Amino acid sequence: MSEHRQTGQRPTLRDVAQQAGVSISTASHVYSGKRAVAPETAQRVRAAADDLGYLGPDPLASSLRQGRAGVVAAHFDDALRYAFADPFAVSVLDGLSQVLDDLGVGLLLASGHGDADRSSILDRQALDAVVFPLCGSAQEPLIARLVARGIPVIGTGMPTTDGTSRLTVDEAGSLALITEHVMSLGHMRIGHIAMPLNQPGVLRPIAPDLLATAAYLDSRERVVGFRSVAGADAPIVEAAALTIDAGAAAAALLLDGAPDLTAIVAQSDLLAAGVLREAAERGLRVPHDLSVTGFDGIDLPWVDGSLTTIVQDGAAKGRRLGEMVVARLAGDAGTVVHEEFPTHLRIGTTTAAPPGAR
Repeated sequence: MSEHRQTGQRPTLRDVAQQAGVSISTASHVYSGKRAVAPETAQRVRAAADDLGYLGPDPLASSLRQGRAGVVAAHFDDALRYAFADPFAVSVLDGLSQVLDDLGVGLLLASGHGDADRSSILDRQALDAVVFPLCGSAQEPLIARLVARGIPVIGTGMPTTDGTSRLTVDEAGSLALITEHVMSLGHMRIGHIAMPLNQPGVLRPIAPDLLATAAYLDSRERVVGFRSVAGADAPIVEAAALTIDAGAAAAALLLDGAPDLTAIVAQSDLLAAGVLREAAERGLRVPHDLSVTGFDGIDLPWVDGSLTTIVQDGAAKGRRLGEMVVARLAGDAGTVVHEEFPTHLRIGTTTAAPPGAR
């Protein structure tokens, strides 16, 4: 057994080179692959490493020497499985990955879900930048720690901390636009399903005072936009999660409390898909009996026709986030920006005039 294994010391590349009888640079090339090393020499170096218990170069030390970690993190407030279940989140990650691939850096996915220290895993990582690809919580303590470390932070809506870059959409204006479309068709009894206002979300009707404590600004602003058109008395339910099942449960609560609704404006396409499912189970025809709208513009291949929705191109949004990362890493002047990402209304087959108005 080697002396290092007996003492518990971490062996170094210098120790490996000395035991293999080669220079430190030669041993380094065996691991980096930057220069060719004779197979016999490489085998001798690896045998020495095995004998010493050397596990390879310390990535943190390497990143400190190079000034770059070669890793950008994407942070999610919720469990990572929800990111992969949300087609919009997947499209944003796809666009972000395209730019990071060209940059030659890796993408680390991290979640603060279930962590009492709110994503402390990122506190222990060498990182070039952190991206919040979905709107994060305004109560995320990780952000201040990242900024204090000098790590560029790029978010969508949140964070709003000084020194962070933001790519936002006009949440309130977009919801007002789609609600105006519904009302222009003649609907007077319109309900609204909101995304979670806090983490975790709660299935419940939304009272005006709940907005004051909302941690998720995108959810809050979409409620504000809806109410600006439909009125403060229009019934609103908060979904417990951003899933189809949660959308169906929210629609059930909404329709049980207000069975005379002729339209439901949902804050996401996944929630809208849940409304469509609940409507079918109740025998309500869309759009003949109930008009339904969403937000995001994702593909819903299992839905007959097309959903009326607010479209924000997820892949393009991800690419723009990646470009903002590149600009921050390049140190260009004026790269800490607040930029608005475009959206537009797409009228599909899930909205029509209410019954009796045709």
